[in-house]
Amino acid sequence: MKSKTPKTITMMLLASLMLVSAGCSKESASGTDDGTATSDDNTPISFSFFGGDGSPNWNNMKDDVGQEITKATGVSINAEYAVSNGGEDKMALMIASGDFPDLIYPKGEVGKFVDAGALIDLTELIDKYGPNIKKVYGDYFNRIKYSLDDPAIYTIPTNMGVDNTAFDATAGFEIQHQALKELGYPKIRTVKDYEKALQDYVKKHPTTNGQPTIPLTLDADDWKIMITVTNPAVTATGGPDDGEYYIDPKTHEAKFHFTRPEEREYFRWLNHMNDIGLLDKDAFVQKSDQYKSKIASGRVIGLIDQEWNYSEAENALRQSGKDENTYAHFPVTLTEEYENHDLQPIGFDTAYGIGITTSCKDPVRAIKFLDFLASEKGQILRNWGIEGKHYNLVDGKRVVPEEIQDRKNNDNAAFTKESGIGLYWIWGPHYGDGVKDSTGNYYTTSYPEQITANYSDAEKASLKAYNATTWKDIFPHDFPVKEWGAAYNMPVPTDGNYQVIYQKMEDIVRKRIPEAILASPDKFDSIYDTMLKDLETAGLKEAEETYTGLIKNRLELWNGEK
Repeated sequence: MKSKTPKTITMMLLASLMLVSAGCSKESASGTDDGTATSDDNTPISFSFFGGDGSPNWNNMKDDVGQEITKATGVSINAEYAVSNGGEDKMALMIASGDFPDLIYPKGEVGKFVDAGALIDLTELIDKYGPNIKKVYGDYFNRIKYSLDDPAIYTIPTNMGVDNTAFDATAGFEIQHQALKELGYPKIRTVKDYEKALQDYVKKHPTTNGQPTIPLTLDADDWKIMITVTNPAVTATGGPDDGEYYIDPKTHEAKFHFTRPEEREYFRWLNHMNDIGLLDKDAFVQKSDQYKSKIASGRVIGLIDQEWNYSEAENALRQSGKDENTYAHFPVTLTEEYENHDLQPIGFDTAYGIGITTSCKDPVRAIKFLDFLASEKGQILRNWGIEGKHYNLVDGKRVVPEEIQDRKNNDNAAFTKESGIGLYWIWGPHYGDGVKDSTGNYYTTSYPEQITANYSDAEKASLKAYNATTWKDIFPHDFPVKEWGAAYNMPVPTDGNYQVIYQKMEDIVRKRIPEAILASPDKFDSIYDTMLKDLETAGLKEAEETYTGLIKNRLELWNGEK
């Protein structure tokens, strides 16, 4: 059973804070529904924060948006962001020492903070001081509870937008636009189609700017191996992304996805790509920075990745006037019997979120701060920036000026650091793409007209050749909502055997999968069989049974919701 320490601490903190705030009016205690802070809420205060994701453009709230947020709330943030391995080492030190920041974005480590009694149960704080938070989550509110056994709210999910509509595809198998053009925009549907396109192009162009052309490279640095090496094995064989597991859509049974026979064939294809010289020889030894540097050079023709992972390099290409060296997306699968599920909707998932720790100097001010960012005013500020500077109102419609859009497209890092647009995505609940505010404008800047306006000429030419307006048109997207959301966001036990078994399994696949891909083809099956045996010995069945139970508990917790 989980310790109830966090709840006990929460009650003590709330009791003392209620004495402090007893003399406040109802309005000053709660603020206003539109997110406007009252005068009593504007006393300057600084909160410490640690984020499990990197934020290289963070500017200590000296950016335009940050200054507006501080002006509206009185809050400034002393932030530290992870620089390696998702901040796991840093967070482990916090837990060991008991030294926590006021606010934390722990990503997948949330369970460890819960077990350490480090996170406040936010239920009562949200109920008293979070009208905008409650409004955004609406009918999904039960989904932000930790688990069926422990229905506390330890983090406010902020990594994912509520009621999001995918207007574009930003993942899959990628090929440079200029390569597609030279090849006459060939059909790219299966791994064999993809392989042939890379092979045909590199045969014609063995070098790029005096350096060897790289047909295909991967980013296998630390946890990134999941993004470009192992997760694609699921999507290329007809499964949705649920992290390290495949969930049977009918029985809800969880299977460690590497054990699926069809995935063995996907990894066999990567082995084949290595054998014929189409896979970058440094794919499994290079660091992420080296991976992005190669992409920015323009000599990498193919990727299997998520756009967010290589966007920095792609922006560098745009800044250099090399739009033709940026990438198109394709829903490639092993054979045509499979269908890519990248765009299968998940409704609203708990996702990663921000928590308030038991060390927080003022939990009420902290929750009010997050509530302001969840308000209509706060969301527009985070997504659009400042009216008259980053967007204009034209006949009641928010419009991004051409010069601002040009900077977003071609000087994104500097613009982000200066403006703050994009830096506060995780700092409060928010609606997803396609949701409109009270004025009839979209909350986010990602909607069909804006997406197509952002495409380069090279991208538009590729889309036209494939009879598409956006990349979504190329991808299958007529799927039912996935009942269990995204399983990789689900809290898992941090005590008992599960974590030990899971870590052993992760170590096994991160050793054996690269080994199998880089081996001579005649050794591939032997290595793969060894991996499966190692997984069985490590406790595969117990882990799968535990995860299956967690999935079924989640469905019970969410039962009856839309």
